[in-house]
Amino acid sequence: MIARDQQTNPSFYALLAVLVMMAVGPIALMFLTSLRLNVEIMSDGAGLIFLPTLHNYEKVLCDVLWYSPQNVGRCDPTFARSLGNSLVVGLTSTALTLVVGCMAAYALVRFRFMGRDAVSLATLIMRMVPPAVLLVPVFGIWTYQFGLDGTLAGLILVYVAMNLPFVIWILQSFIVQVPIQLEEAARMDGAGPLVVLPVIRPGLAAAAIFTFRIAWNEFLLGNALTNRHTRTVPVTIVNSLTEYDIDWGVVMATGMLLAIPPIIFTFVASRQIITGMTAGAVKG
Repeated sequence: MIARDQQTNPSFYALLAVLVMMAVGPIALMFLTSLRLNVEIMSDGAGLIFLPTLHNYEKVLCDVLWYSPQNVGRCDPTFARSLGNSLVVGLTSTALTLVVGCMAAYALVRFRFMGRDAVSLATLIMRMVPPAVLLVPVFGIWTYQFGLDGTLAGLILVYVAMNLPFVIWILQSFIVQVPIQLEEAARMDGAGPLVVLPVIRPGLAAAAIFTFRIAWNEFLLGNALTNRHTRTVPVTIVNSLTEYDIDWGVVMATGMLLAIPPIIFTFVASRQIITGMTAGAVKG
Protein backbone atom coordinates (compact mmCIF):
# COMPACT_ATOMS: atom_id res chain seq x y z
CA MET A 1 0.00 0.00 0.00
CA ILE A 2 1.42 3.37 -0.97
CA ALA A 3 1.11 5.99 1.76
CA ARG A 4 -0.24 9.27 0.49
CA ASP A 5 1.12 12.54 1.79
CA GLN A 6 -1.53 14.47 3.60
CA GLN A 7 -1.14 18.22 3.35
CA THR A 8 -2.80 20.38 5.95
CA ASN A 9 -4.93 23.20 4.66
CA PRO A 10 -3.14 26.57 5.13
CA SER A 11 -6.35 28.00 6.54
CA PHE A 12 -5.89 25.69 9.54
CA TYR A 13 -2.62 27.39 10.44
CA ALA A 14 -4.16 30.80 9.87
CA LEU A 15 -7.02 29.98 12.21
CA LEU A 16 -4.57 28.58 14.76
CA ALA A 17 -2.48 31.76 14.59
CA VAL A 18 -5.59 33.90 15.13
CA LEU A 19 -6.64 31.85 18.16
CA VAL A 20 -3.13 32.08 19.64
CA MET A 21 -3.12 35.86 19.16
CA MET A 22 -6.54 36.14 20.79
CA ALA A 23 -5.34 34.13 23.80
CA VAL A 24 -1.82 35.54 24.21
CA GLY A 25 -2.40 39.06 22.87
CA PRO A 26 -4.23 40.52 25.89
CA ILE A 27 -1.69 39.02 28.30
CA ALA A 28 1.24 40.39 26.27
CA LEU A 29 -0.41 43.82 26.08
CA MET A 30 -1.03 43.79 29.83
CA PHE A 31 2.61 42.89 30.48
CA LEU A 32 3.93 45.61 28.18
CA THR A 33 1.61 48.17 29.74
CA SER A 34 2.79 47.22 33.23
CA LEU A 35 6.34 48.20 32.21
CA ARG A 36 5.33 51.76 31.30
CA LEU A 37 4.72 54.84 33.36
CA ASN A 38 1.19 56.14 33.47
CA VAL A 39 2.27 59.28 31.62
CA GLU A 40 3.51 57.21 28.68
CA ILE A 41 0.38 55.06 28.68
CA MET A 42 -1.95 58.07 28.47
CA SER A 43 0.11 59.98 25.91
CA ASP A 44 -1.08 60.13 22.30
CA GLY A 45 2.31 59.16 20.89
CA ALA A 46 2.61 55.85 22.79
CA GLY A 47 4.12 53.09 20.66
CA LEU A 48 5.71 49.69 20.93
CA ILE A 49 9.19 51.15 21.45
CA PHE A 50 9.65 52.49 24.97
CA LEU A 51 12.02 52.34 27.93
CA PRO A 52 10.73 49.62 30.30
CA THR A 53 10.61 50.31 34.01
CA LEU A 54 9.73 48.33 37.14
CA HIS A 55 8.25 51.37 38.85
CA ASN A 56 4.71 49.96 38.78
CA TYR A 57 5.81 46.68 40.35
CA GLU A 58 7.80 48.55 42.99
CA LYS A 59 4.73 50.62 43.79
CA VAL A 60 2.57 47.53 44.15
CA LEU A 61 5.11 45.44 46.13
CA CYS A 62 6.70 48.25 48.13
CA ASP A 63 5.49 46.74 51.41
CA VAL A 64 7.18 43.35 50.84
CA LEU A 65 10.37 44.34 48.99
CA TRP A 66 13.72 43.90 50.74
CA TYR A 67 14.71 47.45 49.74
CA SER A 68 13.00 50.83 49.82
CA PRO A 69 12.07 52.02 46.31
CA GLN A 70 13.35 55.51 45.69
CA ASN A 71 10.69 56.57 43.20
CA VAL A 72 7.77 55.54 45.40
CA GLY A 73 6.66 58.42 47.56
CA ARG A 74 3.98 56.70 49.63
CA CYS A 75 3.92 52.96 50.20
CA ASP A 76 0.43 51.50 50.13
CA PRO A 77 0.31 48.01 51.74
CA THR A 78 -3.11 47.27 50.24
CA PHE A 79 -1.95 44.83 47.58
CA ALA A 80 0.35 42.84 49.88
CA ARG A 81 -2.49 42.46 52.39
CA SER A 82 -5.02 41.48 49.73
CA LEU A 83 -2.56 39.00 48.20
CA GLY A 84 -2.18 37.30 51.57
CA ASN A 85 -5.96 37.23 51.98
CA SER A 86 -6.40 35.66 48.53
CA LEU A 87 -3.80 32.98 49.28
CA VAL A 88 -5.44 32.11 52.60
CA VAL A 89 -8.94 32.03 51.11
CA GLY A 90 -7.92 30.12 47.98
CA LEU A 91 -5.77 27.45 49.63
CA THR A 92 -8.02 26.93 52.66
CA SER A 93 -11.25 26.72 50.67
CA THR A 94 -9.62 24.34 48.20
CA ALA A 95 -8.37 22.04 50.96
CA LEU A 96 -11.73 22.00 52.79
CA THR A 97 -13.67 21.46 49.56
CA LEU A 98 -11.49 18.50 48.58
CA VAL A 99 -11.77 16.87 52.01
CA VAL A 100 -15.54 17.25 52.32
CA GLY A 101 -16.16 16.57 48.63
CA CYS A 102 -14.07 13.40 48.63
CA MET A 103 -15.94 11.98 51.63
CA ALA A 104 -19.33 12.90 50.16
CA ALA A 105 -18.47 11.45 46.74
CA TYR A 106 -17.21 8.22 48.32
CA ALA A 107 -20.43 7.87 50.32
CA LEU A 108 -22.60 8.44 47.24
CA VAL A 109 -20.69 5.83 45.25
CA ARG A 110 -20.07 3.07 47.81
CA PHE A 111 -23.05 3.29 50.19
CA ARG A 112 -26.57 2.19 49.30
CA PHE A 113 -29.31 4.35 50.79
CA MET A 114 -32.69 5.73 49.82
CA GLY A 115 -32.54 8.84 47.64
CA ARG A 116 -28.91 8.41 46.65
CA ASP A 117 -29.52 9.27 43.01
CA ALA A 118 -31.65 12.27 43.99
CA VAL A 119 -28.88 13.59 46.23
CA SER A 120 -26.32 13.12 43.49
CA LEU A 121 -28.49 15.00 40.99
CA ALA A 122 -29.30 17.74 43.50
CA THR A 123 -25.61 18.48 44.04
CA LEU A 124 -25.14 19.05 40.32
CA ILE A 125 -28.27 21.22 40.04
CA MET A 126 -27.04 23.40 42.91
CA ARG A 127 -23.90 24.18 40.92
CA MET A 128 -26.05 25.60 38.12
CA VAL A 129 -27.28 28.45 40.34
CA PRO A 130 -25.33 31.66 39.45
CA PRO A 131 -23.40 33.20 42.36
CA ALA A 132 -25.06 36.56 41.67
CA VAL A 133 -28.43 35.06 42.65
CA LEU A 134 -27.03 34.01 46.02
CA LEU A 135 -25.49 37.41 46.76
CA VAL A 136 -28.42 39.02 48.60
CA PRO A 137 -29.50 36.03 50.75
CA VAL A 138 -25.92 35.10 51.63
CA PHE A 139 -25.13 38.69 52.59
CA GLY A 140 -28.22 38.86 54.81
CA ILE A 141 -27.53 35.55 56.55
CA TRP A 142 -23.82 36.22 57.03
CA THR A 143 -24.44 39.78 58.31
CA TYR A 144 -27.51 39.58 60.54
CA GLN A 145 -27.50 35.96 61.77
CA PHE A 146 -23.94 34.65 61.87
CA GLY A 147 -21.91 37.85 61.98
CA LEU A 148 -19.40 36.49 59.48
CA ASP A 149 -19.37 39.50 57.16
CA GLY A 150 -15.97 41.09 56.84
CA THR A 151 -14.16 37.90 57.88
CA LEU A 152 -12.03 35.50 55.89
CA ALA A 153 -13.77 32.55 57.56
CA GLY A 154 -17.15 33.66 56.19
CA LEU A 155 -15.77 34.03 52.68
CA ILE A 156 -14.07 30.62 52.86
CA LEU A 157 -17.32 28.93 53.90
CA VAL A 158 -19.15 30.53 50.98
CA TYR A 159 -16.56 29.34 48.49
CA VAL A 160 -16.61 25.83 49.95
CA ALA A 161 -20.38 25.66 49.62
CA MET A 162 -20.25 27.11 46.11
CA ASN A 163 -17.59 24.71 44.77
CA LEU A 164 -18.59 21.59 46.71
CA PRO A 165 -21.31 20.35 44.29
CA PHE A 166 -18.96 20.30 41.31
CA VAL A 167 -16.17 18.64 43.28
CA ILE A 168 -18.55 15.91 44.46
CA TRP A 169 -19.78 15.37 40.91
CA ILE A 170 -16.32 15.12 39.35
CA LEU A 171 -14.91 12.87 42.11
CA GLN A 172 -17.85 10.50 41.79
CA SER A 173 -16.85 9.75 38.20
CA PHE A 174 -13.35 8.81 39.37
CA ILE A 175 -14.31 6.79 42.45
CA VAL A 176 -16.87 4.72 40.55
CA GLN A 177 -14.07 3.48 38.27
CA VAL A 178 -12.06 2.10 41.21
CA PRO A 179 -12.79 -1.64 41.55
CA ILE A 180 -14.37 -2.60 44.85
CA GLN A 181 -12.03 -5.59 44.93
CA LEU A 182 -9.13 -3.20 45.48
CA GLU A 183 -10.70 -1.92 48.68
CA GLU A 184 -11.62 -5.41 49.83
CA ALA A 185 -8.05 -6.59 49.37
CA ALA A 186 -6.73 -3.52 51.16
CA ARG A 187 -9.21 -4.05 53.99
CA MET A 188 -7.86 -7.56 54.51
CA ASP A 189 -4.40 -6.04 54.95
CA GLY A 190 -5.70 -3.59 57.52
CA ALA A 191 -6.07 -0.55 55.25
CA GLY A 192 -9.13 1.66 55.11
CA PRO A 193 -11.01 3.61 52.43
CA LEU A 194 -8.05 6.00 52.10
CA VAL A 195 -6.50 3.47 49.71
CA VAL A 196 -8.71 5.04 47.05
CA LEU A 197 -6.96 8.43 47.23
CA PRO A 198 -3.78 7.53 45.29
CA VAL A 199 -5.91 5.97 42.55
CA ILE A 200 -8.11 9.04 42.09
CA ARG A 201 -5.21 11.50 42.28
CA PRO A 202 -5.92 12.89 38.76
CA GLY A 203 -9.48 13.65 39.82
CA LEU A 204 -8.33 15.36 43.01
CA ALA A 205 -5.87 17.46 41.03
CA ALA A 206 -8.51 18.49 38.48
CA ALA A 207 -10.96 19.39 41.25
CA ALA A 208 -8.25 21.35 43.07
CA ILE A 209 -7.46 23.40 39.96
CA PHE A 210 -11.12 24.22 39.41
CA THR A 211 -11.76 25.12 43.05
CA PHE A 212 -8.66 27.26 43.50
CA ARG A 213 -9.23 29.26 40.33
CA ILE A 214 -12.84 29.99 41.24
CA ALA A 215 -11.90 31.11 44.75
CA TRP A 216 -8.97 33.14 43.45
CA ASN A 217 -10.83 35.07 40.73
CA GLU A 218 -14.30 35.45 42.29
CA PHE A 219 -15.38 39.07 42.75
CA LEU A 220 -19.11 39.49 43.52
CA LEU A 221 -19.28 37.59 46.80
CA GLY A 222 -15.79 38.75 47.78
CA ASN A 223 -16.79 42.38 47.30
CA ALA A 224 -19.96 42.02 49.36
CA LEU A 225 -18.59 39.93 52.25
CA THR A 226 -15.22 41.60 52.91
CA ASN A 227 -14.02 44.90 54.31
CA ARG A 228 -10.88 46.95 53.72
CA HIS A 229 -8.79 44.56 55.82
CA THR A 230 -10.06 41.28 54.33
CA ARG A 231 -10.38 42.19 50.66
CA THR A 232 -9.00 39.80 48.07
CA VAL A 233 -6.93 40.86 45.05
CA PRO A 234 -9.82 41.06 42.49
CA VAL A 235 -11.78 43.30 44.85
CA THR A 236 -8.71 45.48 45.44
CA ILE A 237 -8.12 45.91 41.70
CA VAL A 238 -11.69 46.99 41.00
CA ASN A 239 -11.78 49.35 43.99
CA SER A 240 -8.62 51.05 42.73
CA LEU A 241 -10.48 52.17 39.60
CA THR A 242 -12.07 55.57 40.18
CA GLU A 243 -13.73 58.06 37.89
CA TYR A 244 -11.01 60.68 38.16
CA ASP A 245 -7.74 58.80 38.75
CA ILE A 246 -6.77 55.46 37.22
CA ASP A 247 -3.13 54.42 37.28
CA TRP A 248 -3.23 51.91 34.45
CA GLY A 249 0.40 50.91 34.93
CA VAL A 250 -0.25 49.86 38.51
CA VAL A 251 -3.47 48.12 37.52
CA MET A 252 -1.69 46.11 34.82
CA ALA A 253 1.17 45.23 37.18
CA THR A 254 -1.34 44.05 39.75
CA GLY A 255 -3.07 41.95 37.09
CA MET A 256 0.20 40.28 36.12
CA LEU A 257 0.98 39.48 39.76
CA LEU A 258 -2.58 38.21 40.19
CA ALA A 259 -2.04 35.68 37.39
CA ILE A 260 1.15 34.14 38.83
CA PRO A 261 -0.25 32.05 41.76
CA PRO A 262 -2.97 30.30 39.67
CA ILE A 263 -0.41 29.47 36.99
CA ILE A 264 1.95 27.93 39.57
CA PHE A 265 -0.90 26.05 41.28
CA THR A 266 -2.23 24.76 37.95
CA PHE A 267 1.25 23.65 36.87
CA VAL A 268 1.86 21.72 40.10
CA ALA A 269 -1.61 20.13 40.10
CA SER A 270 -1.47 19.24 36.40
CA ARG A 271 1.74 17.32 37.00
CA GLN A 272 -0.21 15.19 39.49
CA ILE A 273 -2.76 14.46 36.75
CA ILE A 274 -0.04 13.33 34.35
CA THR A 275 1.73 11.32 37.05
CA GLY A 276 -1.48 9.53 38.03
CA MET A 277 -2.37 8.71 34.43
CA THR A 278 1.10 7.39 33.54
CA ALA A 279 1.39 5.41 36.79
CA GLY A 280 -1.72 3.47 35.86
CA ALA A 281 -0.31 2.67 32.43
CA VAL A 282 2.98 1.21 33.65
CA LYS A 283 3.07 -2.56 33.81
CA GLY A 284 5.55 -4.44 35.94
